[in-house]
Amino acid sequence: MTPTIAATMTALVENLDADLTSELRLLIAQARHALPTLPDPVDFSASAYRWSNGQLQPIHVIRSLHLTDLLGIERQKTLLLGNTRQFLAGLPANDILMTGARGTGKSSLIRAVLTDLANEGLRVIEVSREDLKDIAAIQAAVGHRPEKYLIFCDDLAFNAEDDSYRALKSALDGSLASGKGNTLIYATSNRRHLLPEFMHENLPVARPDAEYYREIHPQESVEEKVSLSDRFGLWLPFHSMDQDLYLSIVSHWIGKSGMTLDEACRAEAIKWALTRGQRSGRSAAQFARSWVGQKMLAGMKGDLP
Repeated sequence: MTPTIAATMTALVENLDADLTSELRLLIAQARHALPTLPDPVDFSASAYRWSNGQLQPIHVIRSLHLTDLLGIERQKTLLLGNTRQFLAGLPANDILMTGARGTGKSSLIRAVLTDLANEGLRVIEVSREDLKDIAAIQAAVGHRPEKYLIFCDDLAFNAEDDSYRALKSALDGSLASGKGNTLIYATSNRRHLLPEFMHENLPVARPDAEYYREIHPQESVEEKVSLSDRFGLWLPFHSMDQDLYLSIVSHWIGKSGMTLDEACRAEAIKWALTRGQRSGRSAAQFARSWVGQKMLAGMKGDLP
């Protein structure tokens, strides 16, 4: 091969390589634009997480709350703590549904048990109702971890047209993988059966109205609604409290700031509950924060020249 031909072929190869490299770079740029970005590695140093946009997001700042701060729910604390300790020990344990009046300590109990048991390997993943379809993905994301995870859904309820509860049913007790691994499901709700129930469902089946639109087996629909809450192995009911317990909770919280429940504080606490329309642990804690803040602010103003 003459030097001229060899030089020509070398130049062609170099040009071809340059064109190919350029095309590959363009293809890579287009792929990066079209494909979703890879999620960042999960920071597993946190004790709590939120499932959002298909990935775990750590929650590093959590308001400290201990089981001893929750008054008037001793039975609920004992049962939930015992079940959670079984779970941490690798023993059989149940998914838990907490139901009842608002502000009575359902979600606070989850925060408190996390505070007290985080050092023993307990973790909590908060999941919204809309993301319950991702329970299998959540379990896969933490399945390799040594910690134990509570998948927590707060204020759980479904409307009549919502089908996302089927994923929850399967995760609770319906799939081949349910009851295994390092996750449990804890949920709170103001409804015991989680789905709306209607008066006509309790009426006799043979009704003369809307003959052609009546469901042939209405009782089966009722049973399907009830079966969701049935799949939680442990039910914990929470009830409204009387005035004495409400005031005891107020006294507990203001006592943490070195204050006492005197007559003036007692009267204001009762007035606070009346304006809120409820006596609950939540309203007691909210009043205590307001009362303590007012007194501290007044003390700071008194120190000014």
